[in-house]
Amino acid sequence: MSTTVEARASKTFPRVHELGAVRHDWTRDEVRALFTLPFPELIFQAQTVHRMNFDPREVQVSQLLSIKTGGCPEDCGYCPQSAKHATGLPASKLMEVEKVLAEARAAKASGATRFCMGAAWRSPKDRDLDSVCAMVEGVKALGMESCATLGMLTHDQAIRLKQSGLDYYNHNLDTSEEFYGNVITTRTYADRLNTLAHVRDAGINVCCGGIVGMGEEAEDRVGMITTLATLPAHPESVPINMLVQVEGTPLKGAAKLDQFDFVRTIAVARITMPRSMVRLSAGREEMSDEIQAMCFLAGANSIFYGAKLLTTPNPGEDHDLALFERLGMVPMPA
Repeated sequence: MSTTVEARASKTFPRVHELGAVRHDWTRDEVRALFTLPFPELIFQAQTVHRMNFDPREVQVSQLLSIKTGGCPEDCGYCPQSAKHATGLPASKLMEVEKVLAEARAAKASGATRFCMGAAWRSPKDRDLDSVCAMVEGVKALGMESCATLGMLTHDQAIRLKQSGLDYYNHNLDTSEEFYGNVITTRTYADRLNTLAHVRDAGINVCCGGIVGMGEEAEDRVGMITTLATLPAHPESVPINMLVQVEGTPLKGAAKLDQFDFVRTIAVARITMPRSMVRLSAGREEMSDEIQAMCFLAGANSIFYGAKLLTTPNPGEDHDLALFERLGMVPMPA
């Protein structure tokens, strides 16, 4: 690119940031300016940042297992596992440790390098942590990264999980603080931030992102990314989920989000949190291969493998591998 063209581009698309800089002082105005960039410029900036920190061909492959399904007392409007919603999903007990480890071994054999375990609890009871910690230890013994999402944690519970070898803890913000009360009333935004602080203080990597397409405004996506990008430390993993609408949940029938707005959210997450793994999470079953490819161009470099995400559908492994081959992409090595 000639100096003249570079100058013209800089004048046309003034940057509110130094590309690739790790910052924790992002303002809403700056994040909003990124969201409103012309699509080609936004993707260019996101891909530039991505290449500064990652091999653009590689995608980390994780697998997610529901180790305790249904019966959750929370009222999250998107979740089929809430006991408050008539989704017909039966509640189950916590899986046995060996059955979970058998699933982990199968996940490793299929190419997954991280194994994530989710339980439908408001918060785990201390006695439940004994089994979960045994699961974590077993996953680590297989040579895989471990991740858990169990609801809210106390400081002591986070320490116990760290001592078991847990690598990542997932606890999403879900949306902006302003929109949050429209989706969930049984726990506060501050509750979520407190759990993230306990996880960080325990020395566990943070996995934290959100869900889009819940009827929120564009400004709520700005707010969510701003909150994530101004945490004291960026989450090491940032899952961006497209709402999967489930019959019986309050958000069934919510207006569908334009898929380009989803790609924009991925791109802004990549730019504002340049060294985080940005995970293309729930909702891929309803996305075309072309939109998923755009998400990878926008900086997504992690997906969940397997035909189910907790209780909702996900593309099969064969489909994902075929898409990788078409794009010249490869699973990230362990």
